[in-house]
Amino acid sequence: MATDTLKSTTGASGARDGLRRLLLDNGALTALIVLVIVLSALSGDFLTTDNLLNIGVQAAVTAILAFGATFVIVSAGIDLSVGSVAALSATVLAWSATSHGVPVFLALVLAVATGVAAGLVNGFLIAYGKLPPFIATLAMLSVARGLSLVISGGVPIPFPDSVSHLGDTLGDWLPVPVLVMVLMGLIAALVLGRTYIGRSMYAIGGNEEAARLSGLRVKKQKLAIYALSGVFAAVAGVVLASRLSSAQPQAADGYELDAIAAVVIGGASLAGGTGKASGTLIGALILAVLRNGLNLLNVSAFWQQVVIGVVIALAVLLDTVRRKAGATPVTSGGGGNKGRQTATYALAAVVTVAIVGATSFLHGSSSSTTPKMGLSLSTLNNPFFVQIRSGAQAEAKKRGVDLTVTDAQNDASQQANQLQNFTSSGLGAIIVNPVDSDAASNSVKAADKASIPVIAVDRGVNKASVDALVASDNVAGGEQAAKTIAEKLGGRGKIVILQGQAGTSAARERAAGFAQGLKAYPGIQVVAQQPADFDRTKGLDVMSNLLQAHPDVQGVIAANDEMALGAIKALGSKAGKSVQVVGFDGTPDGLKAVEDGTLYASVAQQPTQLGRIAVDNALKAVQGKKVEQAVKVPVKVVTKDNVAGFSG
Repeated sequence: MATDTLKSTTGASGARDGLRRLLLDNGALTALIVLVIVLSALSGDFLTTDNLLNIGVQAAVTAILAFGATFVIVSAGIDLSVGSVAALSATVLAWSATSHGVPVFLALVLAVATGVAAGLVNGFLIAYGKLPPFIATLAMLSVARGLSLVISGGVPIPFPDSVSHLGDTLGDWLPVPVLVMVLMGLIAALVLGRTYIGRSMYAIGGNEEAARLSGLRVKKQKLAIYALSGVFAAVAGVVLASRLSSAQPQAADGYELDAIAAVVIGGASLAGGTGKASGTLIGALILAVLRNGLNLLNVSAFWQQVVIGVVIALAVLLDTVRRKAGATPVTSGGGGNKGRQTATYALAAVVTVAIVGATSFLHGSSSSTTPKMGLSLSTLNNPFFVQIRSGAQAEAKKRGVDLTVTDAQNDASQQANQLQNFTSSGLGAIIVNPVDSDAASNSVKAADKASIPVIAVDRGVNKASVDALVASDNVAGGEQAAKTIAEKLGGRGKIVILQGQAGTSAARERAAGFAQGLKAYPGIQVVAQQPADFDRTKGLDVMSNLLQAHPDVQGVIAANDEMALGAIKALGSKAGKSVQVVGFDGTPDGLKAVEDGTLYASVAQQPTQLGRIAVDNALKAVQGKKVEQAVKVPVKVVTKDNVAGFSG
């Protein structure tokens, strides 16, 4: 009896230990399964073929970047430059093929060569220059982004049509980016598991000094490792630009953090020596599923950032727990575990399908007559767009509309993902405030193909038809700003111009308006023009710097109120007295500065009205009523004389 009891206890303990080890060894896969099950239960729009394909497309660029980052992290390095290198490679391709007539195939070779060159520079600085990987790749992040802006002139470059097909679908349903992601994943797995350089990565990451003493040429291997990361970054850049039909100089900004997060979530250790391609793919899918599901559940864009941060922190914590518990190292080497790994994935797939199938009954009979709409804003870090959201939400509440609002964070790719989510959810209408007018075209075409009305607000969409454009004229507003400051200065004086974020349509259009308006005043001398990225802090810094070179400046034109307010801070007591400042947008803080006399004027676009009218027109389109193609909301120059009676 005692023996039987002992056997029973030992068996139960062994089963518990086996389950515990299974969960520790496959933490990322377990998390992905749980996410899919939970989101399937919470949203009836999640588990559809279109949405699952959307998730694959949205994970593609991050996954390809992350495969390259896996090589670096396995070797105990870090690469912060992959996002910028991706943008630079795509810009080189578009610039050479579109602007200089280089054959497309050769332009593709140049794009890949750009990625390799950036990687080799990183590797050289780290291996031979003895710079820490963090510093070397941080420097390349800045250099590559700067070169992308220099080559493009800060303006998106149309992508060659033959390459843009990489962003299309095969057979009208299978996205090409997903196929490219799978192909690059297989290449990464092959490199890690079946090649000499792959084994070198694990050896260097495990113990670099031991690897060197065993005869491994560590410096040359690091060159090759970072060059490989550059190749994968170049491919990711081409795929991203293909989706957007243009090379965006600001594309993939911040993607290096997503790539690193995907690798760590997938089970690799930042200490080096562990990691595999399949884990990285799962990590990228977790990030894509999270963002997709949170969009569908109408979770605030601000809370989405909190959730992603928590997931990354938990992934690193799990890595620590796994190593302390003695979990099986996450490597691509060793064929003995292949069968067990395949069986684990197969079992996971069966369990997921069974549970998800059961949860689908929760949504089978649900129906609603409430009109549903989506609003994708370029950013919510600017008071102007916050006011657009407020106007849209107030009108939606008044009209009984269920409005989902998303924040693209000035990332054209992220906005494309959000618009895809809206389309696959079958919303009644979509309202879009494009990050870039060219980059939004493919997503708008997809919505049009699904017979979903699209209303553009504040900025138009190029190369695609929208049901209505609700906007002010940025160029005309820029001309009014120029006229206002010129007349205040009596037609003579020195001014500086603070430009918006390079590559955005608003920055380009307002700058064009400033230039056009100043032509009528030859006595006005523009002594400096510098970008401050629509940001108050950058406006303060840039204006402080410009005052050192031009202390006798008499006027400032800023492409938005935030930069104007930063300039006022830099000017101090000069603002509104010896130096006149004109802003743009008519935000609450800007209007208060006008009232106080520190800001001479703001060219107000009445953003609350833009949001209200956009929802009104979207509802008309849903109801089949006639909608005007262009709805112009007039801009108004607000000064101290009329600020009391103005409401945005």
